[in-house]
Amino acid sequence: MRKIGAILCLIVLMGCSATYRNHGYVPSEDELAALELGKDTRDSVIEAVGAPGFGGVLDSSAFYYVQTRVKNEMFYKPTSVDRQVVAISFDSAGRLRNVERFGLEDGQIVPLARRVTDNSVQNNGLVRQLLRNLGNFNPAGALAQN
Repeated sequence: MRKIGAILCLIVLMGCSATYRNHGYVPSEDELAALELGKDTRDSVIEAVGAPGFGGVLDSSAFYYVQTRVKNEMFYKPTSVDRQVVAISFDSAGRLRNVERFGLEDGQIVPLARRVTDNSVQNNGLVRQLLRNLGNFNPAGALAQN
């Protein structure tokens, strides 16, 4: 009976331990050191360090590689314990201009606003809306040519 109790206690304790998940990819320092400013192009960067996770929003002036480590602990909200971002930027000719590395401590919290546009559609069924619009139909307006 004590063995079963000890096994149950171990199972409960294992369930309380934290688990970690890794997401994304960031090139190593050796891979980044092999890049040459002013010489490498977008294609050669992709060939050397791999395809980026993200590109520039409005144009392709930068590549972004993001890696995040998330800690899950029992019923608590998951938290990011580590984040690395490598930003590789290019000049207007498409040549490598700059390589920067950022960590979680460099980031800023960006509050997200969830705004919903109110629509004028009432909670009526399809048939009710169709029947209500029959009175608004004007055959003369449908036959009029512009």
